Amino acid sequence: MNHKGTIQIETERLILRRFTIDDAPAMFKNWASDSEVTKFMTWPTHKDVGVSRWVLDSWIPSYEKADYYVWAITLKENGDEPIGNIHGLPKDEIEAVEFGYALGRKWWHKGIMTEVLHAVIDFFFEQVGVNSIRAYHDPNNPHSGMVMKKCGMKYEGTLRSADRNNQGIVDQCWYSILRNEWEKA
Repeated sequence: MNHKGTIQIETERLILRRFTIDDAPAMFKNWASDSEVTKFMTWPTHKDVGVSRWVLDSWIPSYEKADYYVWAITLKENGDEPIGNIHGLPKDEIEAVEFGYALGRKWWHKGIMTEVLHAVIDFFFEQVGVNSIRAYHDPNNPHSGMVMKKCGMKYEGTLRSADRNNQGIVDQCWYSILRNEWEKA
């Protein structure tokens, strides 16, 4: 794999960019403090902006690594204010990457996360050279799976009691897309 790090990605409506510490108030306000957004996350709802600042303080130094991928999602029409995030965790030994994402509730059901995931999938296949991309969701959060399907990912199966999120011990519904499938599409 040819790691590029978290480089800026632009779509029709969005700019995906690196976080800065100045993004902590927007992160807190737009998604991290909302228990509906964090309901199916593996991290707790942020209690105050200090928690968001602490998270960003832990992420930002990692941007120096070529294999670190965490993007702030911003709407071009909204200025530079983040409305969510997406991260990719490389699995070099199998030329794969796993995704996780969060989006502020105000921006749900507008096709934004589908646009984000499409752009990041293209980036990883075209520029990083991965062979497969995968992600999972809690079966009680089917909208996340719908995003994956819209991006060409195929349902692989459900691992029972395989994760813990803010709902307790839960199943994982896995989706993936292979390079040859992406090339055909």
